[in-house]
Amino acid sequence: MRRRVVTVGLAAAVVLTACSGSGSPHRSSSSTAPATKPPTKPNIVFVLADDLDLREMSYLPSVRRLVAAQGMTLDNYFVSNSLCCPSRTTTLRGQFAHNTGVHSNAGPQGGFGAAYKGGDLTATIGTWMQSAGYATALYGKFLNGYPGRAGRSYVPDGWTDWGGAIDSPRAYGEYDYDVIHNGQVEHHGKRAADYGTTVYTGLARGFMQRETQQHKPFFLYLAYFAPHQPATPARRDLTKFAGARAPRPASFDEADVSDKPAWLRAVPRLTPKLTTALDELYLRRIRSLQAVDRGVAGLVDQLRAAGQLDNTYFVFTSDNGFHLGEHRLPAGKRTPYDDDIHVPLFVRGPGIAAGSHSAAIGGNVDLASTFAAIGAAKLPSFEDGRSLLDVWHAKPLSDPRHAYLLEHWPEPTSGDNDLNAPSVGTLAKAEPSGIPPYTGVRTATALYVEYVTGERELYDLTTDPDELHNLAGAASTKTLNAWHSYLAPLVDCHGNGCVVADGAAPPTSLK
Repeated sequence: MRRRVVTVGLAAAVVLTACSGSGSPHRSSSSTAPATKPPTKPNIVFVLADDLDLREMSYLPSVRRLVAAQGMTLDNYFVSNSLCCPSRTTTLRGQFAHNTGVHSNAGPQGGFGAAYKGGDLTATIGTWMQSAGYATALYGKFLNGYPGRAGRSYVPDGWTDWGGAIDSPRAYGEYDYDVIHNGQVEHHGKRAADYGTTVYTGLARGFMQRETQQHKPFFLYLAYFAPHQPATPARRDLTKFAGARAPRPASFDEADVSDKPAWLRAVPRLTPKLTTALDELYLRRIRSLQAVDRGVAGLVDQLRAAGQLDNTYFVFTSDNGFHLGEHRLPAGKRTPYDDDIHVPLFVRGPGIAAGSHSAAIGGNVDLASTFAAIGAAKLPSFEDGRSLLDVWHAKPLSDPRHAYLLEHWPEPTSGDNDLNAPSVGTLAKAEPSGIPPYTGVRTATALYVEYVTGERELYDLTTDPDELHNLAGAASTKTLNAWHSYLAPLVDCHGNGCVVADGAAPPTSLK
């Protein structure tokens, strides 16, 4: 079975496919842009939101209009470990968390400290793209706990330009924080111009301008903090969307959880106080996303003006999803449910049909392979993922994935929720902290989960997309054994073994 397909001339780009603030629909830059000598390889602009829920895409009109509508939507795109640092390390390395060794946001096997100590940061998509002749840059949020014991001048290998925020509650609050810019600490205060999303967008635009003038292909990784708690909006957005409240899907404040695992059965129904708090957080979240939407628009405008838009691939995604009241869970991630693992991925670029969709299963473990394929970069054999370029170009696949691995370890400390917003504290205290370790698989039509407690979950997503009815209790031993046998080789897979394991056809029976 093929390890991956490397296709020169394609590229991925996250979030930044928006056009101008005026919403210009132009796809081509040739008629409006100056004649600028293009680099020999396509550019890549990768933008990563933080804790973005799929339903919140309705509040990102530029991203939807200028990326999704002008490119492809991957309808089955997932993250393996629905937590910030493990997910971001997987993105950087193209490995599942059981291979990176970064299992959580903190503790001996979590956060920046684990990635740094384990040597994960010496070989990443940054080093591979740089070796392939790309100028590389990362701005905004890096890994939880950065820079830790590495020191306040530390810049990881592989980055031509670096602007990583020092991880602290202040950075999440978007004001009065510090950025390590190419080894020097720069403080940003409380002015409107210091707002985090604005600063990171500005750094990205400066980088693109410099590299465009040098006619050098670039790989830009722009990682916004929005809409992560406390979800601080820009001042100009503080009064928008008054009256908006969190969505109420069928799973909201789920009435009957008797078929769920013990950790969820122990979660009480939402109180009026909690419901009010999560509505308040939701309002701050969608307000904080407005600066992201503007940032996307400005970056695309700049690429068009430089004559580089048609030579650039844009991808928009998130490190994980976020629940707000689904299954009684107040505000957080870490669960195997779609609210947390199913995230948006939009890509626009040369050869990608406008307004297209793909049902192919992909995930964050594939991004490094995809970016490397774009730039003809040499990959190490430890890669667990596969290139998505053929998917984006609607080509037949010789080795399609049929399931995506899910994994979770306990979080030693909350870390994520100790932030400066009143409702955040209220919600954090109500969020369960003892979700047992689990592994699972998400297919196009089913979810199967095994907990270390021996409990299992099995859902038919065709008839039960809100994951209300756990079928594991009534399923036959034969069915459960079949799902267990399918999951087993993925739990500790390595490299091409992961491609072989998730390329196998999953069970079809749910009874």
